[in-house]
Amino acid sequence: MSTKSTPSLVRWGLLSTARINRSLIPPIRHSRHSELIAVGSRSQTQASAYANEWGIPKAHGSYEALLADPEIDAIYNSLPNSLHLEWTIKALDAGKHVLCEKPMCLTVAELDQITAAAASSGKVVAEAFMYRHHPQTLKVIELVTSGVIGELRLIRGTFTYKLTNPANPRLDIDLGGGSVWDVGCYPISYARLLAGSEPEEVFGWQMNSPAGVDLLFAGQMRFANHFYAQFDSSFDVPFRVNIEVVGSEGTIAISNPYKPGKNDKITLTHNDKTETIPIRGQELYIGEVIDMENAILHAQPPRISLADSRGNIAAICALLQSARLGQPVTL
Repeated sequence: MSTKSTPSLVRWGLLSTARINRSLIPPIRHSRHSELIAVGSRSQTQASAYANEWGIPKAHGSYEALLADPEIDAIYNSLPNSLHLEWTIKALDAGKHVLCEKPMCLTVAELDQITAAAASSGKVVAEAFMYRHHPQTLKVIELVTSGVIGELRLIRGTFTYKLTNPANPRLDIDLGGGSVWDVGCYPISYARLLAGSEPEEVFGWQMNSPAGVDLLFAGQMRFANHFYAQFDSSFDVPFRVNIEVVGSEGTIAISNPYKPGKNDKITLTHNDKTETIPIRGQELYIGEVIDMENAILHAQPPRISLADSRGNIAAICALLQSARLGQPVTL
């Protein structure tokens, strides 16, 4: 079936027919070292229809059948948040590598279970935070590391949009819904990335739906060395995205931080001068595909380690706990 050389090839299976799959299918097909060969769904009818729509060679009528397919090397887990733990571990136990959509799971204890399963299986598992691999993010890291804006003092981040469909799983608390899990995780991740460490203390406020899902979340994080982060996320206000990084000697403004494209730009202000830095970008999701290829085929560590994912989940859980308690939480 395959026309590519298998020793330098990662053969992918999609675990579900989720909408986010359409973002990963093109980069898998674009890469010379990946091939999409199968999709799995909860019914054969749905799997076959999806495979026909997207030109996928094999359709499996259950998730179990997909994991049992010996031709598949790696699974993309795009199931709802609450199912990430179960099916990531099942995929690892079946001998498959896993790229799991963010958040990888919903508690630190669950992340520790995934870490143990990955160690036992000897397979790669990584969280799909696509922005982490983009040249724009790598340029921001380069600027911060160079000291051009001095010592880090503050990062402000926003990710909000209107979510009006009441049937959307992001509004279902039993499926791991909520704005902070869906989009607030991005500015939290960005702050931790630039800090190079975990927050020492957090404080959060939330506005909940009648079902208990946060429709709006505002949070603060205190890191070591007097570095602070503020963010908000929401399903209840218009679309807004940005990151501002403030140092003792300058600032970096990123207008499209989480889903940068091929021709974005960032704004650097220092020494009372402002300059625009163009970014020669790339297709947004190709970076995480290449990262998985390098990890699987060349034994390179994934850019987003399981320890990194654990830190993000710990921060989110602490923020949610703070909002429930109405008081700061120390990590």
